[in-house]
Amino acid sequence: MPELPSIQWDSQGLIPAIIQDARSRQVLMLGWMNTESLTLTLETGFVHFWSRSRQELWKKGATSGNVLKLDRIDIDCDADALLVRAHPAGPTCHTGQITCFYESLHMGSPTAEALPDMAEPFISRLFATIQDRKINPRPDSYTNQLLDAGEEEILKKIGEESIEVILAAARQSEERLLSELADLVYHGLVLLAARDLTPEAVSAVLEARHNS
Repeated sequence: MPELPSIQWDSQGLIPAIIQDARSRQVLMLGWMNTESLTLTLETGFVHFWSRSRQELWKKGATSGNVLKLDRIDIDCDADALLVRAHPAGPTCHTGQITCFYESLHMGSPTAEALPDMAEPFISRLFATIQDRKINPRPDSYTNQLLDAGEEEILKKIGEESIEVILAAARQSEERLLSELADLVYHGLVLLAARDLTPEAVSAVLEARHNS
């Protein structure tokens, strides 16, 4: 059993754990841990919680497959809250949203509202939009047209875009090549969403290959 630091548990023996995407730094959810769930998290490398409603331990994603692979855990200055950085295998929220924090009480000034979160990579933001279209379809959305058409149509588009990339690389300008690559990446992201996979899962494969 790993040695735990001096933690200020509450009266129920719990501590709040803020879950953050280790790559995008997006806050994903808030859960509660006790000694046993924290120990299991450290020992297994997958985030575990204590359910206050069910009064039992639970591994995030045990049913859905959307597990949280542990990256690191930091403790705040008062030792009464944890920041858990993890690699999500899929949407974290039970609603299918990437994060549990997808509704806003106050959006701030119009200027602040118009500014994107530049700390998060654009591909992550684009994929979040694709996942939102999957959950909340829009009739005028090309993404929804692809998802509704099914995987066969998505694969057909990926094949077409792959050929366009090859032709652009062989005969056309760099600007055209970048444009075709962007189309290919987009359709690849739609395929990931259709399969309930994520760009982070692809990154994990690349990282594993790099480290091998």
